Amino acid sequence: MAKKISAEDAAGLVKSGMWLDYGAGLCQPDVFDKALAARLADLTNVKFRSCLTTRPRAVLEADPDGQHIFSLSWHFSGYDRKKHDGGRCTYVPLNLGEVPDYYRRFIDPVDIVILKVCPMDADGFFNFSAANLWHRAIIERAKMVIVEVTEGSPYVLGEQNGVHESEVDFIIDGDNQLAPELPNPPPTDVDRAVGRLITGEIDDGACLQIGIGGMPNAVCSSLLDSGVRNLGVHTEMLTDGIVELYKAGRVNGHAKTLNTGKITFTFGLGSRQLYETANRNADLLCCPVDYTNMPHNIMQNDRVIAINNTTQVDLQGQAASESDGNRHISGTGGQLQFVRGAYASKGGKSFICLSSTYDKRGERRSRIVFNLTGGNIVTTPRSDMMYVVTEYGIVNLKGKSVAERALALIGIAHPDFREGLERQAYEHRLIPRGVSF
Repeated sequence: MAKKISAEDAAGLVKSGMWLDYGAGLCQPDVFDKALAARLADLTNVKFRSCLTTRPRAVLEADPDGQHIFSLSWHFSGYDRKKHDGGRCTYVPLNLGEVPDYYRRFIDPVDIVILKVCPMDADGFFNFSAANLWHRAIIERAKMVIVEVTEGSPYVLGEQNGVHESEVDFIIDGDNQLAPELPNPPPTDVDRAVGRLITGEIDDGACLQIGIGGMPNAVCSSLLDSGVRNLGVHTEMLTDGIVELYKAGRVNGHAKTLNTGKITFTFGLGSRQLYETANRNADLLCCPVDYTNMPHNIMQNDRVIAINNTTQVDLQGQAASESDGNRHISGTGGQLQFVRGAYASKGGKSFICLSSTYDKRGERRSRIVFNLTGGNIVTTPRSDMMYVVTEYGIVNLKGKSVAERALALIGIAHPDFREGLERQAYEHRLIPRGVSF
């Protein structure tokens, strides 16, 4: 039977050399984190895994030189990125939907997992809120389970979206602060242009996966202005754009084969409106990530539309979505799995979108390049790429030769860079001379 203890006593259970797990998203603990930070001087070589850190970690702020604790992340937030730049965090490569299997097969049992959860319900379960992901798998393998109870997170209905009190060793009181919000910057003109292009490829009854970022959410805004109806959702992340479509009556899931009538997702981050909409809403189904993200599940719905961001595409069609050279900035997430699941879906389409240019140190540069930046990580291989979209157009790379791909991608690059890209392509024989395509 779970025992209630103070956060300080829970932190006292940590010993040097231990592996901790802080979970992901809204499940990351705050009160325990502060209590552990207060006694770091007594510890060495403690490591903890987490994902998409939404608030500063007290343990890292209390240990700027890394003498006591180190962080490993499954996907970087802006905060994780800063800690990585400072040598306090490293990335764990993955396909997000495989992470439960990593815990069950390849990762040694975690010494202590500490998860923020909703108050225990009538059936004895502590709900994970909008953060199902791989938490069940960690609990199965952890030597000790601690829950930090909060009234600040929404209670979200789903499959295996909680831990029973019989599986919990210790309970600590949380601070009940409201779930952290993820800012949604207004869409730019480029975002809106890309959104309109993708919306033109979406039919009634399609099933959406919307990735994180301004461009995918701009597609949702564009859909609100279109006549598209009866949409379904089977996604990794519940976003504000999806919630807006749902509240406008555009999403009903009637055409879905898998979880008909439900908005299926594995975690949500966004505004207060998102959390209020998710709270005890029977139209939503929060599932483990190895259910939402595996291509053989994704493909069971017809007309899957997968929409994801990238930061750079080369003329072969490789997408680098997670690093800037050797500097890691985000993560693979579920991009590749949804690209493959959408392709395998009957009538499915996958879209990788990007602005044609960006500014770096006052210099405008092209995101479509002859060669990827040295050290850049390929997130989606050329063999998997389908539609690529910039504000200048949309191209489908499936079935196209290297030469045809290069010409197509040059055609949607910013006009100021097309001549240089074409010259490089001819010089290096990506495009043969004397042949017309």
